[in-house]
Amino acid sequence: MRITKLELRNFKRFSDLTIDKIPETSKLVLLVGANGSGKSSIFDGFDFMSRQVTRLANKAHYTSSLKPYYFKDGDNLKIVVTFSNGEQNGIEWDQFIGESNVLKRKFVGRSSIRIVPRITNRGSAEEVSNNKDAPASFIDVDERFYNDVALYIQQIDNALREPVFSGRSADTLQIFQDFIYPLNSSLLNIFGGDEATTIQIAEFQNATPQESAKLIFKKGTSKINYDLLSHGEKQVVILLLNFIVRKEQYKDAIIYIDEMDCHLNTSLQSKLLSEVVNVWIPDDAQLWTASHALGFIDFARHADNASIIDLDSLNFDVSQLLIPEPKENLEVYTIALPKETLENILRDYKLVVVENQNAAHYNLALSGKNYLFLPEKDSRDVFLNIKGDTTKLGIRDRDYIMDDEITRLQKKYPNLRILRYYAFENYIYHPDNIAELDCEGFDKAAYINEITTQKNDKLLTIAAGIEVARQSYSEFKDGVQKNKDIEPILQALKSDDFEVFYPFFSMKTYYSRVYLQLILNKYTVSDLVKTNWFKTKIEQLLKADS
Repeated sequence: MRITKLELRNFKRFSDLTIDKIPETSKLVLLVGANGSGKSSIFDGFDFMSRQVTRLANKAHYTSSLKPYYFKDGDNLKIVVTFSNGEQNGIEWDQFIGESNVLKRKFVGRSSIRIVPRITNRGSAEEVSNNKDAPASFIDVDERFYNDVALYIQQIDNALREPVFSGRSADTLQIFQDFIYPLNSSLLNIFGGDEATTIQIAEFQNATPQESAKLIFKKGTSKINYDLLSHGEKQVVILLLNFIVRKEQYKDAIIYIDEMDCHLNTSLQSKLLSEVVNVWIPDDAQLWTASHALGFIDFARHADNASIIDLDSLNFDVSQLLIPEPKENLEVYTIALPKETLENILRDYKLVVVENQNAAHYNLALSGKNYLFLPEKDSRDVFLNIKGDTTKLGIRDRDYIMDDEITRLQKKYPNLRILRYYAFENYIYHPDNIAELDCEGFDKAAYINEITTQKNDKLLTIAAGIEVARQSYSEFKDGVQKNKDIEPILQALKSDDFEVFYPFFSMKTYYSRVYLQLILNKYTVSDLVKTNWFKTKIEQLLKADS
């Protein structure tokens, strides 16, 4: 079930709000806006629709208790959703539009007030059915986590004990895959690190008349009761456990969760939303969430299955029509990070655009050097970015560009930097860079010999692709002369002098890393860019006189 259109009339803050043209591919709808912009009012609308199924029978109670809170002016309240199949459902004052049962069963929400500080014995697994344990209204404290814990423990207990009475052994591997692995895997994906540095569910204890149930986590060799986790860790555990034990409720549903990013730093926000959308939300469901967090906005802007609705600075008293923000619109970031703040942050940085995902590696290598590396799709986009903006530098791979061509290019574009070796991988896998790791068993001479042998074995294949590759270089389509003869590249590749052929030999494409495998099993790319050799080479490249 996916919503493509939402209409709110005379509800909460809004006189007349329409959100339209939400693609049916949108598994995520992110509402952004400053505090008080009406994000939570939309969730109140979903909540109101689903609850009135049981309340319309008592008109007197309905009018006296709900009208002052939900109705803006008069009696003409209307909330209607249009689904991707064209069906409409909703409520108009005291009657339903479409099937009321859809509203009751298919809208499942969580308010922002849901952090449970400690587990108590208030939980009941039986109350989970059909979301009966939801709070009275969307602004009340959401304590369903107590019941989630009770059901989680009960489900594992049942899976362990039920086979005993049938003379069978419990399938512990299946129990692990159903209840333990999904939780621990998502914790690792969200918090990063490994089992030594990230919380992992380790055990539970059933409730007794004297003590509450317990969820015990481990981090390295330490055991940590849920009660002692940080607020950010609790936030994530509460969300994930809810998805595990109530997964049947979320099928073919509209799920709305307010402020999922509470207590999470920016680096974790995007990871959390990615994990929830891509792992925990069923493919036939849709998640609506509200945030002004930078990580959430960044994820939604780049995700193909997400739409952003900007509610900032709306006049609630006039009709408003909103549609999803274009993916190329960078203004959505200003909800989380005002331009003035961004300018202050970047004032002392030199911006450098680089190819692909190498920005993270360059930022790691030159941390503290007042450079900020930004990613672009490829060398063409790097060139187009810096061509009209001389305040930035750009680094592109050398590929098959000759020395005199590099000189001409950098004369016309002084802010363009071209790697002296074929590509980024040529730097991190350079013999001098590997040698600095001082790895036991590494033989530099043998390594160079192996690269040379592989180059010679693939020489004809390499040579056949040079002309085609050089036709795609955008820099030579703007008046810079390109050499017609590729013989100097061919002669360099035929040479067995390492520093002669290596600038034109793609370590990413043509080098089989069998010789390095034992070393690469121990060291990551992060290790390879932290060497003094790598840092020095890149700093030299960035200098104006390089």
